[in-house]
Amino acid sequence: MKDGESEKASISRLSKRQRRRRRKPAAPATAHADLPPVLGEKVEKAEAALARQGGGLPAAPRKKQRRRRRGSPAAGPAKPQTRTLRPAESPTQSNLPIYAALDLGTNNCRLLVAVPGRPGQFRVIDAFSRIVRLGEGLSRTGSLAKPAMDRALAALTVCRQKLAARRITGLRLIATEACRSAANGEEFLERVHKELGLDLEIVSRETEARLAVSGCGSLVDRAARGAVLFDIGGGSSEIALLDLSAGATRRLSNHIVDWTSLPVGVVSLAERYGGRNVSPEQFQAMVDDVSSHIAQFPGKDRLAEHVGKAGFHLLGTSGTVTTLAGVHLGLERYDRRQVDGLWLRNAEVSELVARICDWSFEERIANPCIGSERADLVLAGCAILEAIRRQWPAPVLRVADRGLREGLLIEMMVADGVWRRESQQNRMRQSA
Repeated sequence: MKDGESEKASISRLSKRQRRRRRKPAAPATAHADLPPVLGEKVEKAEAALARQGGGLPAAPRKKQRRRRRGSPAAGPAKPQTRTLRPAESPTQSNLPIYAALDLGTNNCRLLVAVPGRPGQFRVIDAFSRIVRLGEGLSRTGSLAKPAMDRALAALTVCRQKLAARRITGLRLIATEACRSAANGEEFLERVHKELGLDLEIVSRETEARLAVSGCGSLVDRAARGAVLFDIGGGSSEIALLDLSAGATRRLSNHIVDWTSLPVGVVSLAERYGGRNVSPEQFQAMVDDVSSHIAQFPGKDRLAEHVGKAGFHLLGTSGTVTTLAGVHLGLERYDRRQVDGLWLRNAEVSELVARICDWSFEERIANPCIGSERADLVLAGCAILEAIRRQWPAPVLRVADRGLREGLLIEMMVADGVWRRESQQNRMRQSA
């Protein structure tokens, strides 16, 4: 049998499926050559189908829906038109009175806007804070410098815009040590009134101490026998001694047995001794300077029977103590919620002060809780803190990220009886 005839005979004995495969020309090598022939063939068919359909799976058929007019029965009632409300205008607080407090200090300009909350509390709806260093150079010249006044005026302009955007029920704007001691302090406030229409009042040191107590009172341990509250400012430092041995009442300002205002703050002390590169000898000189002022305070021993004992503590409100708290917590970014109300043991405070004193100026700048704005002031603040701790040693120190503004708000709300009215309304609802 010839070769051609034998091949035809062998083909006739194959099944139809085998004959179709035999007649099909060999497929060129593909990317699926490593797969079994049958599987590779299926993959190629699937890819070819996808290519014919535009590279993707066919979309599922969608039913054509008729557009319904708003308000039609099938669509349901039309939704009412609404507008986005500002925080102060939300339905739950639209009828609440709004209070604002501004504190223009030697180093900072701060604004707080709030509405009353539960008795003795309020809820902040707006805030502003900016380092202006109004008292820069004041200890050398006795007057406010033009660049410093311009910085403060720029910050006050922002505050004015925030105040103008709301219907303020109660407002109090105060200025402290820088304007109090500067020869041109009154002149600067007249300029503020003329250009911005804001009337700032210069408060006394006694008022400043009382406001600090009012603002931080809720952080005083009610079980304590005594406490020393201090506010380390830019140009002065206020200290109030609280006797709580007879039991603490809601209004802690009534427990002040004595107070003083030291004529030193972080700005004035840093200008006198330096703030960038401070040697251990310079730091000790700053501590001794502050201690000499404390020694002149006639009432410094009014809490002698409680000082250093378990029922006694310090309460600090200032950038110095909040900075120490942030460093202690290792915060990558300052967080008031973690700092306000934090307790620090005496040994922890000593370790923090020693650590920061060992840092170079660049290392202080690199710390996120200090930064460039406080790097040249924080050591002066630590020196003031050390002098206070040596005079009134305490097992613990509590940190307060609050102060004069909070005190102003609380006093205004108490004077207006906002919490008293709320209590009366609650009693009426309960009796109804």
